[in-house]
Amino acid sequence: MTERTDASNIRPQPDQELVDIADYVLNYRIDSEEAWETARLCLMDSLGCCFLALNYPECGKLLGPEVEGSTVPNGCRVPGTTFVLDPVKAAFDIGTLIRWLDFNDTWLAAEWGHPSDNLGGILAAADYVSRRKPAGLPIKEVLTAMVKAYEIQGCLALENAFNRIGLDHVVLVKVASAAVVTALLGGSRQQVIDAVSQAWIDGHSLRTYRQLPNTGSRKSWAAGDATSRAVRLALLTLRGETGYPAALTAKTWGFYDVLFGGRSFRFQRHYGTYVMENILFKIAFPAEFHAQTAVEAALELHPQIRNRLHEIDRIVITTQEAARRIISKTGPLYNPADRDHCLQYMTAVALIFGELTADHYQDRTAADPRIDHLRNLMEVVEDKRYSTDYLDPEKRSIANAVQVFFNNGDQTGKIEIKYPLGHRRRRREGLPLLHEKFRKNLATRFPADRGQIILQLLEDRGRLERTLVHEFMEMLAK
Repeated sequence: MTERTDASNIRPQPDQELVDIADYVLNYRIDSEEAWETARLCLMDSLGCCFLALNYPECGKLLGPEVEGSTVPNGCRVPGTTFVLDPVKAAFDIGTLIRWLDFNDTWLAAEWGHPSDNLGGILAAADYVSRRKPAGLPIKEVLTAMVKAYEIQGCLALENAFNRIGLDHVVLVKVASAAVVTALLGGSRQQVIDAVSQAWIDGHSLRTYRQLPNTGSRKSWAAGDATSRAVRLALLTLRGETGYPAALTAKTWGFYDVLFGGRSFRFQRHYGTYVMENILFKIAFPAEFHAQTAVEAALELHPQIRNRLHEIDRIVITTQEAARRIISKTGPLYNPADRDHCLQYMTAVALIFGELTADHYQDRTAADPRIDHLRNLMEVVEDKRYSTDYLDPEKRSIANAVQVFFNNGDQTGKIEIKYPLGHRRRRREGLPLLHEKFRKNLATRFPADRGQIILQLLEDRGRLERTLVHEFMEMLAK
């Protein structure tokens, strides 16, 4: 008798992970004042990153319609530009602008990432909806979608390291954006589940464009690509495209078996407002976040060593395991994307110049021979305490220390900084500087009177929440 090898083709109920996301997006009521206020700050900061990125031609060349000269009636606006685009391309452009200079907010966990990357899809979808609804859509819906997208991305990242299997963290941008965008577009519970399932099975970016020896500019538009893909999947779902209930758990063919070694996701907490409340801002300089405290320590040392660069024997950077693994590099650095993910380069620039701006990653500054000279004198060592505290959910520190040793035996003190300026524990200290960062970025794109109108609206949360999205986007257009 021949053994039967056929299997049941009965479709299961949707994976619980998909259901939990959909129920959270559609049903969770946000009652955290801190989350609402932080969402406003994240929106303001992300828009500032857009305006600053528009000053860089390498970013600008990626923007605008896919086919030059094409128009989209009642299309979506891209902040700081004249573009009117379909929501998929608008999501790409906004997401790319926010992310381009590595200056937007950050989340560090087992998997790190930038939850404001989701804002590309959120703003494009909200603008699209607001232009089609007779009553429009208020900005409060944008803030709501932000809190929930941040939470989905951040909670998935807490215990699940996608980077350890070679996938880029933008997989979580695609998933979170698909969920909230489908809801913004009016999707049902089933449609949110279906869109999220589509996001999980969609094929995912390899992390290689962030890592040596391949680091390149794709890391600056990968999030725009992910959030725009989420909008595309949401629109397809709303047209009736079916979902895949066992996208994660299907034996052999599901995400868990194909890409996650057969493991299911681990969760530290239920979805709420934790991520938004604990988000990390990049306030003083555009540096990969694992290096923020190293740069801050180097800036503190700058007055002591700026006239003694030729006397330096060695520089010791004490760091966490994550920084050593991700951004510690020796040898040539080939482009700005390579440099802003090099711990030694960022520290050297801060020691030499006493500042670190986006311009310092450009070829003109990189040609300064003093930078590579200092890089060659650097020793990067891990402090196990730093690595432990980095993973502690109650501490969430991102510690670094820098110490300089001279040829004659002199040495500076060891400057240790555990929490970067944009950390929740330093929020009171950082807020005035975060507002100043936005004002400076705004001034690169708009004249003073126009900038003041935008600033006043963004600083008045009540008025901002009531403003209709399409009117807001028109205000930000060039």
